[in-house]
Amino acid sequence: MKERKVGIIMNGVTGRMGTNQHLMRSIVAIIRQGGVKISDTETIMPDPILIGRNEAKIEELVKLSGVTKYSTDLDSVLKDPNYEIYFDSQTTDRRVEAVKKAIEAGKHIYCEKPIAVNSKEALELYTLATKAGVKNGVVQDKLWLPGLLKLKMLVDSGFFGKILSVRGEFGYWVFEGDTIPAQRPSWNYRKEDGGGMVLDMFPHWRYVIDNLFGEIKSVSCLVTTHIPKRRDEKGKDYKCTADDSAYATFELEDGIIANFNSSWCVRVRRDDLLTMQVDGTKGSAVAGLRKCLFQAAAGTPKAVWNPDMDNPIDFYTGWTAVPDTVAYDNAFKTQWEKFLKHVVCGDAFRWTLLEGAKGVQLAEVGLESCKKRAWVDVPKMK
Repeated sequence: MKERKVGIIMNGVTGRMGTNQHLMRSIVAIIRQGGVKISDTETIMPDPILIGRNEAKIEELVKLSGVTKYSTDLDSVLKDPNYEIYFDSQTTDRRVEAVKKAIEAGKHIYCEKPIAVNSKEALELYTLATKAGVKNGVVQDKLWLPGLLKLKMLVDSGFFGKILSVRGEFGYWVFEGDTIPAQRPSWNYRKEDGGGMVLDMFPHWRYVIDNLFGEIKSVSCLVTTHIPKRRDEKGKDYKCTADDSAYATFELEDGIIANFNSSWCVRVRRDDLLTMQVDGTKGSAVAGLRKCLFQAAAGTPKAVWNPDMDNPIDFYTGWTAVPDTVAYDNAFKTQWEKFLKHVVCGDAFRWTLLEGAKGVQLAEVGLESCKKRAWVDVPKMK
């Protein structure tokens, strides 16, 4: 089997997401499976080099992953023609400068979202990449979660009839760090370091809604910081300057109303950390990360309001699980394979930096809506 090696500069993979999802469960997993098959005689084989500011952390990743090449000098690695792709999963505030350097060096660009802290810089990255003629993409992993793939299948099949509304519930309790260590990094709660629920999650909601239900027309959003003080990784108290919760309503172009609650200050009593309920004239469905349940109009029980007695209907029954008809791979790995085929074979890849810029734009519109305490339209971005 012929191998087509593709050099990948992986910058910022010492963080939780970069290590787990992009390095170990994507690139290392692809290497261990023998590459990405593109024909009966040829495969794409990733050839990564790990980049970071902390050499000790990178050396730990080398031991964990088996990837032997690493550096703390991004500029010198960008000059190496053996590396075709630049991948960035640094903190958001560091991303724009590094991606610009990679574009100038002629590297194809693949990076985590949000791609910038504001839409002007985000759109600039797309413009620069387009002018330079480099292929580019943004991580939009939730599109390949089994639960959302099943939900999309129901949408595409016309199961819902006319879709009326979407309700998304996302989040869980992130401990403050005093008695129990926090399970998310402290920078997430500091605006000056690129943190914030809206900037973190609205780019996700943008591509989920755009790809499953249609374009967002306008936004009404309330943003808040429920917990004003937390304790960081070193046990030091710090002020939370970024929002930790957002409550948003999105009006879509075709009249669908989508409501998404996002919070790091909520205790979970639902099927999953992310659930989405879609209601339509012919049926409804509830999707989590891996499962999706549906209820057709003909199987919908007739509810009657009577608070003077226990409700005789068990509303958790009467729902049918969408079966696993295919094998589902890790969502990040699936998109990595698509991007590698895009770079090597020219396969279509519509999740460009422009889509990443749209996500940052939605975050800005959400924050603007909260500041104005009003509905705000979402401008077209091209």
